Amino acid sequence: MLCLLILLGSHDSFSFYIDEASPVGPEQPETVQNFVSVFGTVAKKLMRKWLATQTMNFTGQLGAGIRYFDLRISTKPRDPDNELYFAHGLFSAKVNEGLEEINAFLTDHHKEVVFLDFNHFYGMQKYHHEKLVQMLKDIYGNKMCPAIFAQEVSLKYLWEKDYQVLVFYHSPVALEVPFLWPGQMMPAPWANTTDPEKLIQFLQASITERRKKGSFFISQVVLTPKASTVVKGVASGLRETITERALPAMMQWVRTQKPGESGINIVTADFVELGDFISTVIKLNYVFEEGEANT
Repeated sequence: MLCLLILLGSHDSFSFYIDEASPVGPEQPETVQNFVSVFGTVAKKLMRKWLATQTMNFTGQLGAGIRYFDLRISTKPRDPDNELYFAHGLFSAKVNEGLEEINAFLTDHHKEVVFLDFNHFYGMQKYHHEKLVQMLKDIYGNKMCPAIFAQEVSLKYLWEKDYQVLVFYHSPVALEVPFLWPGQMMPAPWANTTDPEKLIQFLQASITERRKKGSFFISQVVLTPKASTVVKGVASGLRETITERALPAMMQWVRTQKPGESGINIVTADFVELGDFISTVIKLNYVFEEGEANT
């Protein structure tokens, strides 16, 4: 079962294409909006250093082994076309372009399976959700696996049905559409800390909680900067100030993990190409005891 394997994911998967020329996202606090209104382009360039958590596009991530995508969707203020965009502080690519890019990979690799986790929505009305649901139908069609029990989803099952996409949707809309999996079936507890030691304690405690859920489960090996952290390293950015420095400690924790009901399931990180994150996570599946998972 896929909930018993360890799968690779990326945090803010779409952020490789954050657009400095875009408006600030509607979810940003007034202080950020004011900062940008005063300092303009310079402010957005600095913001991008802290908002872009990936450097590879979807095709690059898929080729590297990423199979879980963390997606956050927003409308743009005063947009006459009502387009949907990926967004994290600033706007990224159009949603349909990103989904098409992932679909092109799946069409070329019939046995590959991806998890699309739509977990934040900004400025979206009922009409926008309907538009996104139709977009998913148009792009993925019969590749999407209807929602069932997580424990029933094995690669064998998906291959027999020609399913390649599991869509998780953190909105009540999921209850109305058979191919949308409710958000609670993809919990992703967030440590919200800059301290690697506190992060590791949180991740370990979360695994204990996971046993009670009977769902897929995300371990976010991600540190979150505080305002003071950003001010101190404003010109350096997230990668240099936090991620690279904390990488050894975080990777030490990852290497000790195992798959299975009492282990981890989906592991997400910033800048997934750093160090040996990808190869380490993939190798963890080799510690399965024979017969522990039906894949």
